[in-house]
Amino acid sequence: MESLTQKQKNAFAVLKEKFGYKNALQVPHVTKIVVSVGTGRGMKSDKNRNQLVVDRLGKITGQKGSIRGAKKSIATFKIRTGDPVGVMVTLRGARMKSFFDKLVHIALPRTKDFRGVNRSSVDEIGNMTLGIREHTIFPETPDEEIKDVFGLSITVGTTAKNRAEAMAYFEYLGVPFKKEDEKKKKVVKKKK
Repeated sequence: MESLTQKQKNAFAVLKEKFGYKNALQVPHVTKIVVSVGTGRGMKSDKNRNQLVVDRLGKITGQKGSIRGAKKSIATFKIRTGDPVGVMVTLRGARMKSFFDKLVHIALPRTKDFRGVNRSSVDEIGNMTLGIREHTIFPETPDEEIKDVFGLSITVGTTAKNRAEAMAYFEYLGVPFKKEDEKKKKVVKKKK
């Protein structure tokens, strides 16, 4: 199991033929990882919910999260400007690399009924966004704390110029994408 740092060093040799890179600096690399949790409605019923999410996100990422406030008031949801509605962590450097390795090699395979990351999670500008339903797939969460389970959104930002470069780069890094043959299109038979 190679780490992100080791794979990045060898990326130029692997991807230069496919995309015609002439310099090692043209190869995409991961710039940052943003982990965010929405706590909107849970905050109204339990005032300590945000602090619980900040603590658990700190254990998972190794960095304390910041509580984010609402940008504007929405009367329907009983939210005022500045009310805490989520927690966010932006990872860079060594923490980013260790979190990426943990996500790809440990957390995703522990997901219940995991069949691979959907290929549509990579967007046109080369970033990958994953939605995780339960934070308990990470090894830092003890089994005793299962009563307050929350979901995460993880965005991996890269310097890739387009979706094709990003897909090849993520596949080289070892992101377990769904196989092409699993994307069978369902044909609906017309009733006669």
